[in-house]
Amino acid sequence: MGTQPKAKTFQESSQFPDRSSARPLPVGSVARGEADLDTQLFLGLVDNKPSDTFPAHYPTPDDGPFPTKGPRLRRVLERGRLQFTIYCSVCHGDSGDGHGIIVRRGMVAPPDYLIDRLRLAPVGHFVDVINNGYGQMFGYGDRVGPADRWAIAAYIRVLQSSRATDIKNLTPEQSRRLEAMR
Repeated sequence: MGTQPKAKTFQESSQFPDRSSARPLPVGSVARGEADLDTQLFLGLVDNKPSDTFPAHYPTPDDGPFPTKGPRLRRVLERGRLQFTIYCSVCHGDSGDGHGIIVRRGMVAPPDYLIDRLRLAPVGHFVDVINNGYGQMFGYGDRVGPADRWAIAAYIRVLQSSRATDIKNLTPEQSRRLEAMR
C-alpha cells in the first residue's frame, strides 16, 4: 500500500497526451467558497427578502432578462409545467389546489395557491420554498436547478391567475378556446 503508483502535484505523467498529471477543470465547475452567487437567481432573494420581480437575466447573463411574452415565455412556462408535474403536483395537485395524490393517501394537504397569503406572496417566495422547503415540505434545491425554480414559480403564477378568473368574465373568443380544450 505504501508504494502504490501516484502522481504528485504538477508532476509529469505519461498517461495523458499533454504529459501533465494535473487535469483541467470540467466546464461549469465552481470552486468551494468562490461561487458567484446571484442571490436573486439562485435563491429568489434580494437583500434577504423574497424578490418581487423575476431575475434580470435568465438563466444566464448572455440570455437576457426573464421573458415576458412570445415563444421564449411559452417555452419557460412549458418547462415550468413539466417540472411542476414532476416535483410538485404529487402534493399540490395539477391545478395547485393542494389535493395531490399523496394527500388522498393520508398526508397533510399543502395550502391552495389561491389563498391570499400565496396569491400576494412575492414570486421569490416560491423560488425560496422550492430551494429550501417550508413547513412539512422539504427543499428541492439539490434536484431542481435555479432556472427551473423560476420556471416553476412562473407556472404557479399562471395557475393562480387561471383559477382566479371567473368563466363569466371571459370574452366569447376565450370561451370558445376554453371549450375547444375540454
